[in-house]
Amino acid sequence: MKRTILLMIGVAIFTAVMLSLPSLFQKDDGILYLYNWTYYTPDEVLRQFEKEYNCTVKVDTYDSNEVMYAKLKAGAQGYDIAFPSQDFTSLMINQGMVEQIDHDRFPNIKYINPECEKLMTFDPNMEYQVPYYFGMAGIAVNKQKVTDYEKSWNIFARKDLKGHMTMMDDMREVIGDALAYQGESVNTTDVAKLKKAADLINNEWKPNLVKFDAEGFGKSFAAGDFWVCQGYAEVVFGEVPEDKQDEMIDFFIPPEGGPSYLDSMVILKGTKHYERAMDFINFIHRPDIYVQFLDSFQFPGYINLEAEALRTTKPMYKAEEMNNGELKLDIGEDLEKFNDQWETIRFTAE
Repeated sequence: MKRTILLMIGVAIFTAVMLSLPSLFQKDDGILYLYNWTYYTPDEVLRQFEKEYNCTVKVDTYDSNEVMYAKLKAGAQGYDIAFPSQDFTSLMINQGMVEQIDHDRFPNIKYINPECEKLMTFDPNMEYQVPYYFGMAGIAVNKQKVTDYEKSWNIFARKDLKGHMTMMDDMREVIGDALAYQGESVNTTDVAKLKKAADLINNEWKPNLVKFDAEGFGKSFAAGDFWVCQGYAEVVFGEVPEDKQDEMIDFFIPPEGGPSYLDSMVILKGTKHYERAMDFINFIHRPDIYVQFLDSFQFPGYINLEAEALRTTKPMYKAEEMNNGELKLDIGEDLEKFNDQWETIRFTAE
C-alpha cells in the first residue's frame, strides 16, 4: 500500500515538473504591450521605462472605450495593459477580464491622492485597477470674441451667440451637462428627468448651436469661427498656438458640475508579462515620471499630488474645478433611456 502511495506521489511530482518545463525554459521576449488611447503616454516616458527596465514597449491605440472593449471581447490577445474609463473598468472587472494588482509590487501607491477612493466606488482598494487620470469636459470661450458671460452650462441658451457655439457629439456628456445644470445626477435613469434635460437642450441650447462636434471644433475655435465650445480642454489647447492661448482661451468647468471620467490602468487577463506590467504601473506613479505626463499635456494633477507639486507648466484648468463633477457610471441596459432622448436631440430637425 505504502509503495503504491509513494509511486502515485512520484508520478504526480514528475508530471508537475514536466508541465512546468516549457515555462522554465521559455525565453522572455523583453516586451510590454500597451493598448492605450492615442498619444496618452508621452514618448519620453516610454523610452525612459525601456531604458530603466531593459525592455521594449509597443503601443496599439484606440479612440473609444467601445472600440477597445469590442476588440478584447472578440478575442484580441497579446496586450498587457489597457486604459479603460470608469464605466468600462467596472464592466471589465465584473466580467473577469483583468488580473489582480499586486500591492507588494506597487510601493508608489502611497503617492495616489486618498480622495480617489471616493471616485473608485467600483474598486476602492485598487484590487483590479490603478487610476491614471481624472478629468472633465468643460467650456472653452474665445475671450477676444465674447467678453461678458456667465460661467454656466446655460451659456448655450444665449441667442446673441447663435451660430458660433458647439457641443460634443456625445450623449452622456451633453445630456449629463443638462442634468447637472438642473441639479440632477448625471447617472439618473429616471425617464422624466432625462426628458426634462432633453427638453432644455432641444428648446434652449440646440437652436443656438452650429452643430454637435466631438473633435473638429478645436480647429474652428482656433480660426475664430466658433466662440463657445463644450469639450475637452486638450482639443482646444492643441490647436491654438501656445503664445496665443492666454489671450484667447478661457477654459472652465461650470460650478453646476457635470460628467467626469477616471481612466485606469488594468492588467489584462492572460498577460504573459505580469511582472513587467506591474513595474510599469509602479513606474508611472513615481512623481518624477508622472509629472512628465502632466507637463506634456498640461493636465491638472488630481491623481498624484506629489507630481503636481513638481510641475513646471500651467494646467489647462484647476483640479478643484472638478469638485462638483460626477463620474459617469456603467448603467447597463438603462443606457437605452439616454439613447431614446439623444435621438430627439441629435437626429431631429430644429
